[in-house]
Amino acid sequence: MADIVDQATRSRMMSGIRGKNTRPEIIIRKALHKMGYRYRLHDRKLPGKPDLVFSGKKAVIFIHGCFWHKHDCHLFRWPSTRREFWQKKILGNCNRDEKTRACLSALDWRILTIWECSVKGKTRLPVDALLERTVSWLENTDVGNNEITGE
Repeated sequence: MADIVDQATRSRMMSGIRGKNTRPEIIIRKALHKMGYRYRLHDRKLPGKPDLVFSGKKAVIFIHGCFWHKHDCHLFRWPSTRREFWQKKILGNCNRDEKTRACLSALDWRILTIWECSVKGKTRLPVDALLERTVSWLENTDVGNNEITGE
């Protein structure tokens, strides 16, 4: 299927997509802050610059977009144009994610990945349920790496 906009328009649209401060990230950040949790944002000292860093709990949270990180859900679909470019881009992101998780684990950090589909889309979780699972993970220091997806 051909793109419905010209290449310049598509380029402008794609360059407007943010890597930080996305809507799902802000929803989770505001709710956790309201509950009294304090964190650092995008700490450059840690591998992968996690979205939320809870130093006292030695825990980090990544809030991943399903498209950009190739999540197996209804929000991910391989683009039909420029397949080679997109495969290289998205698989590169996945490889970088694996290396980041391995580095953080080696440094004894606990990692929670919250997928975009848990915050928006047809399989999104109620915000209260999403926060309950996130807080449960934060408080239970026996639980290592985990992820939250839409169900």
